[in-house]
Amino acid sequence: MSKATDGINRKELFLRACRGEELPRVPVWMMRQAGRYLPEYREIRAKHSFLQVCKTPDLAVEVSLQPFRRMGVDAVIVFSDILIPAEAMGLPLELGDAGPNLPQPVRTKADVDRLKIFDPETETGFLPEAIRRIVREVGPEVPVLGFAAAPWTLACYMVEGKTREGFATVKSFLYHESKTFRELLHKIAHATVPYLKAQIAAGAAAVQLFDTWCGELHIRDYEDYALPAVQEVIAGLAGTVPVIYYTKASSHLMPAVARSRADVLSVDWRADLAALRHKLGPKIALQGNVDPAVLFGPREEIQTVTRETLATLGGIGHILNLGHGILPATPVENAQLFVETGKQPFTQTAQPAASKG
Repeated sequence: MSKATDGINRKELFLRACRGEELPRVPVWMMRQAGRYLPEYREIRAKHSFLQVCKTPDLAVEVSLQPFRRMGVDAVIVFSDILIPAEAMGLPLELGDAGPNLPQPVRTKADVDRLKIFDPETETGFLPEAIRRIVREVGPEVPVLGFAAAPWTLACYMVEGKTREGFATVKSFLYHESKTFRELLHKIAHATVPYLKAQIAAGAAAVQLFDTWCGELHIRDYEDYALPAVQEVIAGLAGTVPVIYYTKASSHLMPAVARSRADVLSVDWRADLAALRHKLGPKIALQGNVDPAVLFGPREEIQTVTRETLATLGGIGHILNLGHGILPATPVENAQLFVETGKQPFTQTAQPAASKG
């Protein structure tokens, strides 16, 4: 079914949420909803590498649609990876279930200078092609989402070469070569804008920027380095589609994150949605933020936490999601229960929780 509720289709429901409007019910989807918790995904991955799935439109379309078919989520996010632009900019990339690896990391000004601004339709044409096919498959009443890494998070991988606790190498680069590091962030932002515009041109109804590692920064460094690069990306997308900005472990950064100019702020389970709404006001929509680990709990707990999360914002300017990606061992029936519970029409009997802010 394409109708969300009250005659409003899923796409209009989603866009109304992005605009901060009051909703008959809250749209729901899950970060990493196409992934290892689904047996049909594991079947495909048994035959194809992760990068092969990303770069083969037929496969990317199939895994993107799997959670939509099984659970009826309100948005389909294209299957890809945030490191695809790093490879297109000139860095060799290895991707597997063990995590990403960039064997030739960026450590000097010469390394930064060698990075290229790529043509997304030439170098990463498999991604907009997958979006075009998904849009044709689901029709005009279901939102298809594109995405990219925020510049700071992509820089973390490009400099460290892989995920490392503390990110000492990238922070050392930032402090010792601040001008060069700003050039790196600017170059990533400059490449990200056309990359996302290609996804929008292919039919993406909204795009999400993932800033998974911004919480590693002191607010001073976030404001000096990460935030201007995010603002550059979002300014470059002005007048196109809503931009969702996901930040993890970022409660200490939220006054600055709110200046990103994103239409929607997506936050992890550590954040208090009611306090955020109180501090930020109604103009910025919010996405989240059920702890992914809750989906390992009993049915009653999943339903209770989901309903409490919905009640927090009173059905206004809210996209229900997890506070991070769904965990690979999550029981499928628990993910289904989360989506089904989240899709219940919002009633006036569910009152927003009192703000703590």
